[in-house]
Amino acid sequence: MTVSPALIPDFIQAVTAAIDANAEEVTLLDQAIGDGDHVTNLQRGLTTLGGLAPELSAMDWSAALQKIGMSLMSSMGGASGALFGTLFLAMSKAMRNQAMELATLAEALTQGVEAVKLRGKADLGDKTLLDVLIPVAATLKQAATESWPLPQVLENIPRVAAAGVEATRDLPAGKGRASFLGERARGHLDAGAKTSQLIIQAITRVLEDATTA
Repeated sequence: MTVSPALIPDFIQAVTAAIDANAEEVTLLDQAIGDGDHVTNLQRGLTTLGGLAPELSAMDWSAALQKIGMSLMSSMGGASGALFGTLFLAMSKAMRNQAMELATLAEALTQGVEAVKLRGKADLGDKTLLDVLIPVAATLKQAATESWPLPQVLENIPRVAAAGVEATRDLPAGKGRASFLGERARGHLDAGAKTSQLIIQAITRVLEDATTA
């Protein structure tokens, strides 16, 4: 399946709805071991993207991802804005002159994840959004290599993302404000991992709807 940028407004709308619906839960997670402003910052970024949706849908993927990354950096602020912005900017570079297909998405997300690892000086097991993004990128790579049918991809990606979030519960915090708590952060889910899972789940549902329409 080739995904058109024309779906970007649907992606933004679905992600915004998912974050809004889970805002209270995520804020409580963030207040427990973080600053408590993660959802507010993300909602501000999504509001900005919502206003840009018609413009983004008319761009190619590289230009759209670049615009998304820069907009999130400027509108969200803080560590989350920098990390999400870095993710999309790196994906933009990978998508130059490329159609959005399974293999190119897998490569773009892999490069985006590597950029986030460098920017945040974090890796798998540090109780961050990378505990979701790293296994999701690896699963997409596997799916592309093994030529999984699309329904199998769309079924497995949300499961992998959910497992990544749950894995953060028993981890001590290695990065961010939560790192000051160290071992005391065990028993809490990471807010950034949770919102990353919600984003991936929302995008997957839009793709499911698009393929069955």
